Amino acid sequence: MTDRKATLTFDDKSLELPMHSPTAGPDVIDIRKLYAQGDVFTHDPGFTSTSSCESTITFIDGDKGELLHRGYPIDQLAEKSHYLEVCYLLLYGELPTAAQMEDFEFRVTHHTMLHEQLTYFYRGFRRDAHPMAIIVGVMGAMSAFYHDSTDISDPWQREVASIRMIAKMPTIVAWAFKYSSGMPFIYPRNDLDYASNFLRMCFAVPAEEYEVDPILSRAMDRIFTLHADHEQNASTSTVRLASSSGANPFACIAAGAACLWGPAHGGANQACLEMLREIGTVDKIPEYIARAKDKNDPFRLMGFGHRVYKNIDPRATVLKKSADEVLDLLGVHNNPTLQVAKELEKQALEDPYFVEKKLFPNVDFYSGIILEAMGFPTSMFTPIFALSRTVGWISQWHEQLSDPAHKIGRPRQLYTGHPFRDYVEVEKRG
Repeated sequence: MTDRKATLTFDDKSLELPMHSPTAGPDVIDIRKLYAQGDVFTHDPGFTSTSSCESTITFIDGDKGELLHRGYPIDQLAEKSHYLEVCYLLLYGELPTAAQMEDFEFRVTHHTMLHEQLTYFYRGFRRDAHPMAIIVGVMGAMSAFYHDSTDISDPWQREVASIRMIAKMPTIVAWAFKYSSGMPFIYPRNDLDYASNFLRMCFAVPAEEYEVDPILSRAMDRIFTLHADHEQNASTSTVRLASSSGANPFACIAAGAACLWGPAHGGANQACLEMLREIGTVDKIPEYIARAKDKNDPFRLMGFGHRVYKNIDPRATVLKKSADEVLDLLGVHNNPTLQVAKELEKQALEDPYFVEKKLFPNVDFYSGIILEAMGFPTSMFTPIFALSRTVGWISQWHEQLSDPAHKIGRPRQLYTGHPFRDYVEVEKRG
């Protein structure tokens, strides 16, 4: 923080506004007193130039292609760490000791079961319900089953709610998948790691044993890790806005999941797979690349470039390695969609147009082809994203509740409707 001031002059007024310097990123002009002192608002649709909170969790530098969690670069965490350790880091601010990690893993592992009555809640949905509809409903309903962790003024209850959501989300998501597939629920096992447990609950059947391949488990863990948090995006801001009213933690996370469900947010990897299926076969790739270069053609290559990262998406570099490992393990010879994905990646990386514009494959491209190869339908891509992002939402929720400056969200507006006018009785209206 600094004591510098920014001067805003308009009409016959001149206001001095405080300026703050973060540990990383651009300086911030503090406009909290702007309305009280100047009787004006700022107008910023999408809040893309507005800081809504002070945070120590995640930092993104889009120009450098940099993503840091508590200061640690995402590529190091994805290569050397694992998802539950990253969860601990996001929640508590530091990497755990061996004893702290063992205790955290034990607590998460032993909270993976769902209240048995929730199985009846699932059965209330149609079998063809989208898994995200089920997840949003079940997560919101958890406050009706876990009354002992909804008091946000109690630090212990906040802690219990946090562990429960991280632990139970894989079960919630896997059961949504099983329910929509007409398959029996598979209960979690305490002897498996987080990612392996999730894969088993998704793909095992009661009739036979299911062994999780370590390559698939590692790839799943990396997908979780690379999506754990991404600063103040739409769903995270939704969680913070819901939390600002004092809503219980399960309702706040359900609100975040509902926002993530939007195709402009959590559905990007699904859109990428749908594009690959539209292309259909390898011989059509040049045609679609030409269309992507044509400004008059509405077609766009999904999974290439990123609105935040103006360089390479740092998460994509890590996930490409997992994608190669998974495709080598499972093969792409009989899957035309994955054949198209591999060849499209090759041609785009060699095309000067995409290289000059830095339209490199992003994390959605690689996560989409990994999940496709594993056997997940595209309807499960956003639920897996929600599972991964739950810890980020919870960490941001914790941080907001601990911030003495936080208050209920109340955005302003630029009103362009009618000014004051008197009511006219119906018989007098011409």
